[in-house]
Amino acid sequence: MIKGVPRGLGEPVFDKLHACLGKAMLSINAVKGFEIGSGFKAATMRGSQHNDPFITRDGKITTSTNNSGGIQGGISNGTDIIFRVAFKPVATILKEQDSVNATGEAVAVKGKGRHDPCVVPRAVPIVEAMAALTIADHFLRNRLTQL
Repeated sequence: MIKGVPRGLGEPVFDKLHACLGKAMLSINAVKGFEIGSGFKAATMRGSQHNDPFITRDGKITTSTNNSGGIQGGISNGTDIIFRVAFKPVATILKEQDSVNATGEAVAVKGKGRHDPCVVPRAVPIVEAMAALTIADHFLRNRLTQL
């Protein structure tokens, strides 16, 4: 979750904010999935269920729901940006596995050395850093268009 992002970051066509976040997250090693807001669940919803109607709350315009994950039409809408990143399991394990060598012959492969079976402790700060870089990049782009 990214809190405090102002309205107006992103572009409506080529540099949509959610597309840039997706590209950044998918560039991280072992990432195999990215979804924003209601993500893949949105494909099972009706438009009337998925819409994020605008309302006035405490004197400010906001949305009553956040199915879009804080980005509508490629542009931040001022609500929290919510996304999820899926990592594949670590492939290098100490269990013997079947494979083939360079000539195509069947061989057994077994990992050696220290390989953590879980990338989560290192993944979280990497995801946070990539999100921060993406938002900072859009802040700079937005500032340049204001000149």
